[in-house]
Amino acid sequence: MKDMLVQVEPLIPALRRYARALMRDRAAADDLVQDCLERAVSRWHQRRDGSVRAWLFTILHNLAVTQFRQAIARGRHMPIDEAGEQELVSAAGQEQRLIYQDVLGKLARLPEEQRAVLLLVAVEDLSYADAAAVLNVPIGTVMSRLSRARERLQQEMDGVAPGNVVALRSVK
Repeated sequence: MKDMLVQVEPLIPALRRYARALMRDRAAADDLVQDCLERAVSRWHQRRDGSVRAWLFTILHNLAVTQFRQAIARGRHMPIDEAGEQELVSAAGQEQRLIYQDVLGKLARLPEEQRAVLLLVAVEDLSYADAAAVLNVPIGTVMSRLSRARERLQQEMDGVAPGNVVALRSVK
């Protein structure tokens, strides 16, 4: 325990500086450093060989990121007496839901091979090579199917029926 204290105590000012820079609020930064030190003490036995400084800064940074994510999910805290009409009003979500359902319907009308490529690349964020491996097709096939899927989906979104469009081909 004394060994830990000797290693950690000199780092507290640097941790506080970093926390204040991250949080931009003295009280929140001090709370963050406190949480960091509590976690370090409780998990000291899990520490790997290496820099104690880097380990503590990693803990502090990860705790800050977690707090930022939680704050975004929770939204802004405001006493009800201070809230104006703009803070209490939210836009209706029905239109977005209808657009979402419309896009899903148009996506469902794509041919299966085009829909699969579009979902893997555009939604699941797979690379062309990964999508090709998943579908067991060459990369060129993925690229052409993706191009056709995007074009057809755009036509659907613009209200142009794919059957009414004549594809022009260049003659060489």
